[in-house]
Amino acid sequence: MSSNPSPSRSWRYLRDRDVQHAALVTVLALVLSAGLVWLGYLIHVCRVAMHSPLVPPRRMVTLVFGRRLERDAPEHDYQQRLRRALSLAEQQQTDHLLLLGGCSGGQCSEAAAGQAWLQQHGLAGEVRVELEQDSVDSLENLRHARRLLLAEAGDAGLPPVALVTSRYHLARCLLLARRLGFDGLPVAAEPALPRQRRYLGLLLLEASYLMWIDLGLRWAQLIGHRRMAARIS
Repeated sequence: MSSNPSPSRSWRYLRDRDVQHAALVTVLALVLSAGLVWLGYLIHVCRVAMHSPLVPPRRMVTLVFGRRLERDAPEHDYQQRLRRALSLAEQQQTDHLLLLGGCSGGQCSEAAAGQAWLQQHGLAGEVRVELEQDSVDSLENLRHARRLLLAEAGDAGLPPVALVTSRYHLARCLLLARRLGFDGLPVAAEPALPRQRRYLGLLLLEASYLMWIDLGLRWAQLIGHRRMAARIS
């Protein structure tokens, strides 16, 4: 759903002991490395943001990540993701769009708002559009998407998927998708990496999220903390 969790969702996670444990480990790593570990994650986020393709190498199921709506309509970043999905459908690079995102404060889910936007902008009728409307963040987006795709695929397993989202959000989505067993390829919404100050702030924030998630998982695996590691599985 929203790339940046709302305060209420963030508070829900921060009350979790495993999340607090991961946060403590992350802060210690940050202090002991004098910030170098965070710089490494920032470089990775920027590389993924800069070098991710605009088109997958073959036709794939396409997962489109939602973002918090404005007056029940897609805002700028979400519209760019939808434009990329529309372009892939027009180029016949996908015939199955899975729109991700539940309600983010309004009357309409992010997925439903995305579907309405695509229909208004001429999405071909033969393209299958499926909605995932139960999630509250990127991890739940992917968990519910996995459930839907496995229910359809059965013994064939998860199909390869294109992960369509904003460039700043790609590295985190790719990490989560691979952790959940997807064969996922990041596909950038924007034609090129934006240079605005707002976007720099989003890249910095994503590096922090990614460091928190990745170091927490690595630490859980190192100490054999199964419950903590299972939070992303």
